[in-house]
Amino acid sequence: MAGRRPGFLPTARAQWLTQEVVRVPLAGHARPEKTWRDGRPFYERDPPQRLLFVVDGGRKDGTSVELLETVFGRSFGCCGRGWGARRACSWNSFRRERIGDAVGSQKVGSNLPLTRGPWRRGKAKSLTGLFTDALLTTQVRTVGDGELREKQHRPRMAETYDKVKTIELRRKHVGPSCKVFFSQDPIKIVRAKGQYMYDENGERYLDCINNVAHVGHSHPDVVSAGAKQMELLNTNSRFLHDNLVEYAQRLQATLPDTLSVCYFVNSGSEANDLALRLAWQYTGHKDIITLDHAYHGHVSSLISISPYKFHQLGTCEQDQSVHVAPSPDVYRGKYREDHSDPATAYSDEVRDILQKSHKKGRKIAAFIAESLQSCGGQVIPPPGYFQKVAEHVRRAGGVFIADEVQVGFGRVGSHFWAFQLQGEDFTPDIVTMGKPIGNGHPMSCVVTTREIAEAFMSSGMEYFNTFGGNPVSCAIGLAVLDVIEREDLRGNALRVGNYLTQLLIEQKEKHPLIGDVRGAGLFVGAELVRDRDKRTPATAEAQEVIYKLKDQRILLSADGPHRNVLKFKPPMCFSEEDARLVVDKIDEILTALEKATGLHTQTVPAAENGPAGKRAMTCEENGHHHSSGKDHLNELCRQEEAQCCDRVPTKRLRT
Repeated sequence: MAGRRPGFLPTARAQWLTQEVVRVPLAGHARPEKTWRDGRPFYERDPPQRLLFVVDGGRKDGTSVELLETVFGRSFGCCGRGWGARRACSWNSFRRERIGDAVGSQKVGSNLPLTRGPWRRGKAKSLTGLFTDALLTTQVRTVGDGELREKQHRPRMAETYDKVKTIELRRKHVGPSCKVFFSQDPIKIVRAKGQYMYDENGERYLDCINNVAHVGHSHPDVVSAGAKQMELLNTNSRFLHDNLVEYAQRLQATLPDTLSVCYFVNSGSEANDLALRLAWQYTGHKDIITLDHAYHGHVSSLISISPYKFHQLGTCEQDQSVHVAPSPDVYRGKYREDHSDPATAYSDEVRDILQKSHKKGRKIAAFIAESLQSCGGQVIPPPGYFQKVAEHVRRAGGVFIADEVQVGFGRVGSHFWAFQLQGEDFTPDIVTMGKPIGNGHPMSCVVTTREIAEAFMSSGMEYFNTFGGNPVSCAIGLAVLDVIEREDLRGNALRVGNYLTQLLIEQKEKHPLIGDVRGAGLFVGAELVRDRDKRTPATAEAQEVIYKLKDQRILLSADGPHRNVLKFKPPMCFSEEDARLVVDKIDEILTALEKATGLHTQTVPAAENGPAGKRAMTCEENGHHHSSGKDHLNELCRQEEAQCCDRVPTKRLRT
């Protein structure tokens, strides 16, 4: 390498750390100027084309580098020869190679190949550093003309075991109650980017239901923020660190002023469990009011307030301190869209519970509700419902807990938090959040008032969480907030969500199987029914739809008490093109189903949900699918927001 001029190819950039390859068109020479070094030809000047490389998972113990596009011929780095081989090449060998040509490989932790000394010394940050397992890329961006396009590249994937072996080991070592999606033919996912997931064969799946990867799978800014902080420090919150206070401040700025005190934990279940402790300590009461079909987490204190779960326990009696109010579902619930004031009617149900409990000598500590009921079937409370419930509960000495674990952080588009859909005159006493907060990194938070926080402290018991609020988690949380703002993901959720909802409404006018469409932002549900008048749940048909979509590399889920609601809650980078693709496929599948069942001969009734056939309801976020003893329904859904379950050929699976 001695004698080579520093700065060769200074404009070529391969941004390993951001998982994006940037190509820079080079102006100037028709061909490089040739000089001679040590009796060999050497080209001093930049070539007129550009370099593109892609880093991808390779062998079990290493990472391979593949050539996307280049003017260098095989002598450039073939067989791992790298820059050493380039010295002897002639201009005639400088030609464009086909996408995917291998140009070398390195073990994880080794220096980047295909780099020159000046780059390794850090003059081009995007080309310095070591290989990591996170160095994956599928995008190519051209700078200068603003063009952004995708390279459809199917790289080799790093696998420790083949799929059969993975299934075998999972059955052997993982608890049998931990279900997988599509148990008859589960998917092995090895990487993901944006709104796409990839299996071990490089097949790409459009992810329509993963609300955990909120700003997109493997977002480079989020990955980089976590990696950089991990290199410096990760410790508990008993030490002072700016990331903690900066994130708390940024998070609070998205909430009403009275919600000003944060407790950082690691999961939505931890957050809701802590919220109950805050309510118990503040009020001195014990009883909790929850909604039918609600789901709030998997720990013992939350199973008892989650009818979605405890109804599965069969002979187990409901906890006497837990009271279940009707779900405020105006399509399938007790008070429907034809009721003159469903918000008051449903809130009066809560008032009646409070009065009956008081007569029995019991006192309510809290009312807890998902701001948009998720597993209950994409239910949005009617406007004014939360205000009226809060008034009743607070008058009885309780507090209002809003569970934003699945629906927060701008998913509804018009607001940052789903509870804000109820209006500016409503503020919960406690808000819990999780899933999207870390874009896949395990973190969550409880935010409450200063008064409730002071009461919690007065118990004399310190609250400490080993990993809650650690510097890495807070760095990741800050990056997520930055991406939401910088990429206008709330605006995208509103635009694409409205477009998706309108497409589904058009399908409702065509297909008698679609009974209702409801949505807010990128939180959309389509409820399938066999009879619109009777609203008979089309459970088997919903399962057929999600399985047919899976066969076409689209991941969707079905949930609700009858497992008949198609749930859309994709990463926030979901596009209108993605929405159109999914709805077109659903159209094809429903057409075939209706023809097979004879439903296509029925006349589709006029739209019943207002002028456009849309009800002002939003939908839920998938997060939990339980299994009923069959391998179909996925308990795994609950933790990763997943897809549906196994095929239900003729009847509903009991959960």
